[in-house]
Amino acid sequence: MSKTGNTILALITGAAIGAGLGLLYAPESGDKTRKKISKNAKEAKRKLEKQISETSEQLSASAKQAKKSFDSKLEDTLKTASSKADDILVSMEKKLEELRKKNAKASQEVVKEVKDIDVPTAKA
Repeated sequence: MSKTGNTILALITGAAIGAGLGLLYAPESGDKTRKKISKNAKEAKRKLEKQISETSEQLSASAKQAKKSFDSKLEDTLKTASSKADDILVSMEKKLEELRKKNAKASQEVVKEVKDIDVPTAKA
């Protein structure tokens, strides 16, 4: 259980024990005892509401910080991936250009070889 959960449980338990002991050892009339119990219950409720509010604020702040941290890490990851993708594209473009040059050179050599072939012509 979390620290906050333990605190809330301890607060409720303490209030219940205090109210019970107050009933057992109260030398006053039932009306006075009920008023004391009501007062103690209201005080315990006020403390519990305060603790819940503080815990809620802490959780909200923690969630905001976690979201900010996640967004930052995601942005860094995307930048790194984008940079690597750019590097890959540049490398692929260079290879493509090299292949085009080799293809053009090979095509010129084939054309030259075809021109050099002596084709006999048919005589009628």
